[in-house]
Amino acid sequence: MDAALVEPSLPWLFASAFISSTLLPGGSEALLALMVLQQEEWILPVSVATLGNVLGSMLTFVMGLWLQHRYPLRILSDKHRRAQQRLERFGPLSLLLAWLPLIGDPLCLVAGWLRFNWIASLLLITLGKGMRYLAVAGLLHI
Repeated sequence: MDAALVEPSLPWLFASAFISSTLLPGGSEALLALMVLQQEEWILPVSVATLGNVLGSMLTFVMGLWLQHRYPLRILSDKHRRAQQRLERFGPLSLLLAWLPLIGDPLCLVAGWLRFNWIASLLLITLGKGMRYLAVAGLLHI
C-alpha cells in the first residue's frame, strides 16, 4: 500500500474537518492530535482543521438558507417553538456552541434556516471551532 494514503497530511486533515462539520458523521480531533504529536508543530494543523471545519459549517448554514427558501418555516410543536425562541433570543451568539458534538451541525442548519447574519455567524463559528482545535493541540503540550 502506498505510504501517502495512510500518512496523516494537511489535505486529509482538511477533508476530515470539513466532513465532520456537515451533517455527515465524522471527527477530526484524533487526526489533528496525531499530526501535532508527530510534527511538534501545531499552528498549521490547527489552522487547516479550523478552516475545513468552518467551511463545512458554513455549507450546512447555506443548506439551511436553501431549505428555508424551499420550505418556509412552520413550527410543528410547542417544543420547536421554544427552541426557535431561544435561538432567536441569542441569535448568532448561539453559534459559539457549533463545535459541540450532536448539536453543533444542526445548530448551523437552523441558523441558516432562521436567516442569522452570515458574517456574524461565520465569525462566531470560527471562534468556537478555533478554540476547540487550540484546546486539542494545547492539551498535547501540557
